[in-house]
Amino acid sequence: MEVRVANVRKEFDRFPALHDVSLDIRSGELIALLGPSGSGKTTLLRLIAGLERPTRGKIFFGEEDASQKSIQQRNIGFVFQHYALFRHMTVADNIAFGLKVRPAASRPPAADIRKRALELLDLVQLSGLENRYPAQLSGGQRQRVALARAMAIEPKVLLLDEPFGALDAQVRRDLRRWLRDIHDATGHTTVFVTHDQEEALELADRVVVMSQGRIEQVGTADEVYDTPNSPFVYGFIGDSSSLPAKVEDGQVWVADRPVGLSVDGVPEGKGTLFFRPHDVELLDGCGGCIAGTVANSRRVAETRRVELEIGGDRRRVEIELPIDHPAAQKSRVAFRPRRWKLFPSEA
Repeated sequence: MEVRVANVRKEFDRFPALHDVSLDIRSGELIALLGPSGSGKTTLLRLIAGLERPTRGKIFFGEEDASQKSIQQRNIGFVFQHYALFRHMTVADNIAFGLKVRPAASRPPAADIRKRALELLDLVQLSGLENRYPAQLSGGQRQRVALARAMAIEPKVLLLDEPFGALDAQVRRDLRRWLRDIHDATGHTTVFVTHDQEEALELADRVVVMSQGRIEQVGTADEVYDTPNSPFVYGFIGDSSSLPAKVEDGQVWVADRPVGLSVDGVPEGKGTLFFRPHDVELLDGCGGCIAGTVANSRRVAETRRVELEIGGDRRRVEIELPIDHPAAQKSRVAFRPRRWKLFPSEA
């Protein structure tokens, strides 16, 4: 099922939570809404679900305007962060709940409902636990039951709001891989909200990066990481460092000196230079480079992160070095970004 969000605005007590947002979600796509708290991602998910109504704009399911339809009319499967399972019901009854409460005319026979619940238990790798209660399950198992319950009604669209947010890091990683496998096996159009960029980049076909009620960029994991289109996206996706800079005669200047970087199509004047800590080359000394004084050095997994103070204002940036690289101990380090982006200052 294709979902189209068309020029949607949402206000709460006249405060705009979403500003004129448009988004096309392809049928069978797994898409992530990614952004910091307050970016509007959960509001957008709730609008797609029918839990909120847009102040302005429309939401289409296929060619049908679903903007004023309820969550039941939209046939949505919804998975919450904290499971929302019925504690007094067994696992099988939790999964079957959405089918049991259907109107009599559309309710399957009891035997078919039971069969569907057991099939989904097998799909989510919880066979044999149908008679347990939620309190007898781990957090990861409860979230699998919640997903099975959402899928039981054969939804047009599956929506997940921070589905792994209440779980520890290792369980999150395991469930991410599992959810991707489930999606590939079932082919549901799936939208999930997360503030965890690693989760979004690993799981999603496309990532929707949001900030302050607006969509900043939509693209694959490679696109939003390798070619961010705004300072916000560059700073939010992955680790990055930035320095105030300026462009003169097609050259990038930092701290009143050219740094050996040429730029085309960028207007002269002030801007901000962004680069990734791992995307730098060290230099023994140079007429055109970035140089700084080592202020801090720490181990990060198999590498070492070195914090440098740059220029007279002692602005700090990070670069990544091999764990035993001698530059980590030097008082002065010169480098040049290999991959970088310069964003002009807004007038």
